[in-house]
Amino acid sequence: MELTGKIIAVLEPRSGISKRNGSEWKVQEYVLETQDQYPRKMFFDVFGADKIDQFNIKAGEVLTVSFDLDAREYNGRWYNGCRAWKVERATSSSPFSSTNSATVASAPATEEVDDLPF
Repeated sequence: MELTGKIIAVLEPRSGISKRNGSEWKVQEYVLETQDQYPRKMFFDVFGADKIDQFNIKAGEVLTVSFDLDAREYNGRWYNGCRAWKVERATSSSPFSSTNSATVASAPATEEVDDLPF
């Protein structure tokens, strides 16, 4: 799944030691807000110091975030998580760019446009 929007919050990174194998882990959490008529917010995380450094997400950036949803149980309650696995910066032709000028191409009046899929 993917969602495009503006990063409105960058939370403090968390880190620790895995109980399973004793290795270190690090996670960074963010909040993205869509620019729709009715904006939606998504809380997501990036797991691993290498991915956090690679994505280098900053507040105010417009990004397209590819993520996986996952649910886990803890003490009889279930929690959803959104983990990002790919992040792309918006281009100047993004619908969220303030300098975006949309132009509509139309077919010449002498040609009939047939857009049926069959």
